[in-house]
Amino acid sequence: MSRQDLPIAIYYEQPNWFKPLFAELDRRGTNYVKLDAVEHSYGPGDKPEEKYALVLNKMSPSAWNRGHGDQIFYTLGFLEHLESRGVRVLNGVKAYQSELSKATQLAMLEGLGLGYPKARVIHRASQASAAAEGLRFPVVVKPNIGGSGSGVVKFNTKEHLAEASATENGLMLGMDSTGLVQEFVPARGSHIVRVEVLDGKYLYAIKIHITGETFDLCPADICKTPLGVELNRAACPVDAPKTGLTVEAFDTPPEVIEEVERLMAAAGIEVGGVEFMVDDRDGQRMYYDINALSNFVADGQKVVGFDPFAKMADWLEAEAKIVNDRRAGVRELAGVGR
Repeated sequence: MSRQDLPIAIYYEQPNWFKPLFAELDRRGTNYVKLDAVEHSYGPGDKPEEKYALVLNKMSPSAWNRGHGDQIFYTLGFLEHLESRGVRVLNGVKAYQSELSKATQLAMLEGLGLGYPKARVIHRASQASAAAEGLRFPVVVKPNIGGSGSGVVKFNTKEHLAEASATENGLMLGMDSTGLVQEFVPARGSHIVRVEVLDGKYLYAIKIHITGETFDLCPADICKTPLGVELNRAACPVDAPKTGLTVEAFDTPPEVIEEVERLMAAAGIEVGGVEFMVDDRDGQRMYYDINALSNFVADGQKVVGFDPFAKMADWLEAEAKIVNDRRAGVRELAGVGR
């Protein structure tokens, strides 16, 4: 009887971001299935360990911005179900919980001794003004569950913040009624850096030149280099390119690689990105966002010299082979299929 390998499952909500990965897997003829979170359901008695070699979780916290907020906490239950059944989950419960809470991310950075913008956590808008005491203005108020810069508002003065915090619906804290009042860091060189990891290890880093007018810095949506060279539109979602933003490769210092890998290990994130900037006021490196949903840069071949989606496909296939080989070995020892 021939061996029957189980497929890779990719659980996702925003299809445009993963077109390049799906295309690469299709090109290879990889055995995989798509699990669309929008239409997904499961039963506690289901046996996903008999259906999937592994599940890659690519659920986005910004789903609420696209009318899909119902899937955010649903996904947590689904991941717990998968792990309880012994399914290999890439970016599982721990990683997802890390991404869902910016407050948790700041506590993690504090515990690791890494720099981050000073902040306070609040649970109602009326607390924002008092929470800003001791912070340097400008400040930003951001939802605890964010994604793609959703809901982030900048306040230049105490008076501006006080007015908004005293107004009904003046501030948006997000799905869990929790938010951050955080110092706005002036980025040295008017750029931020996003470092990507795969299998918990450094993959590449890019420099994103910012305008200061947007907090949505998704690298998949930026389709131009600083020299004005257009990147492959096929790699960009339908709403790209972002106006005024450009991207280029970044030569990452060893100490940054070490910090990022340590941070991702603490967060339980196997594939994802970390963003930081250098504070122009004092030259300190400030980490401010940890992403388990990794949207690779558009046209990676042109920007960083290789296709990160091909690297991801290699990794997925290798991880699935480990699971399927182990499963085949168990079946053989049990005499199944003889």
